[in-house]
Amino acid sequence: MLEPGRAVQERPPVTAAGTAAPGTAQEGTAADPVVVPLRHPWTWAASVVVVAIAAMVAVSVATNPAFQWPVVASYMLDGQILTGLARTLGLTVVAMAMGLVLGTLLAVMRLSRNPLLSTVSWLYIWFFRSVPVLVQLIFWYNFGALYSTLSLGIPWGPSFYTVDTNALITPVFAALAGLGLAQAAYTAEVIRGGIASVPRGQVRAAMALGMTPGLIFRRIVMPQAMRVIIPPVGNEVISMVKSTSLVSVIALAELLYTAQLIYSRTYETIPLLIVASLWYLIIVSVLSVGQQFLEHRYRQR
Repeated sequence: MLEPGRAVQERPPVTAAGTAAPGTAQEGTAADPVVVPLRHPWTWAASVVVVAIAAMVAVSVATNPAFQWPVVASYMLDGQILTGLARTLGLTVVAMAMGLVLGTLLAVMRLSRNPLLSTVSWLYIWFFRSVPVLVQLIFWYNFGALYSTLSLGIPWGPSFYTVDTNALITPVFAALAGLGLAQAAYTAEVIRGGIASVPRGQVRAAMALGMTPGLIFRRIVMPQAMRVIIPPVGNEVISMVKSTSLVSVIALAELLYTAQLIYSRTYETIPLLIVASLWYLIIVSVLSVGQQFLEHRYRQR
């Protein structure tokens, strides 16, 4: 029964397959909307300006004779520069190893329920993060002014071994102590944040299964914490490469100090500084690639 005022619409013929017959249109269908992307003329204009400025800077740097590019090329593989580069890499590796080992220990102490261990860890991190690394390097280099000798023995009792402080604390020792101990404070906070990111429920479940605390830390906590730890630790490694230049104040011939020794003799200051900068750029570029590889690997786990 038809209601007044309502028209009857005829259905299109349907084929045996249940689809509309050719030449007929489905009721209620409409043409697909055409999406027109927004135009951004100012973005393109800004891009042109940036490219033009970059080209001008590149041409100026390449053609300015004051940069002395032939001199830069002659010193890139110089024996003294390569020796300073090797020392820079050695300081970076050893100082970061000290920072990772001691930083992991400090992070575990900071998360401990023992108030004494937690307080000692907090005081260490507070002190070494507060004092600039440059001050620490100079302090360790002049440690002999405080104690002329260092002894190993029973407290307030006889000593079994005594050594002259100035003979023990060489520039290399002072550099590693200043860089490594300071790095441990920063690494401890990074590792503590990574461990804290692991849900506590997983630790409790592992304890319910009878796993020991050490096994839980190695198999459950650290593999998951590494996803959070690797990016900032990678940044700390890159920062350590550049921080090794600070040891030039204690006359340790790393990359920068080697370049300074050369240009103090040849008066080719700018080319030697460019050589040091280029080597820093190469090292940091290689480390950045390695950091991205590790991040991708742990992200897939």
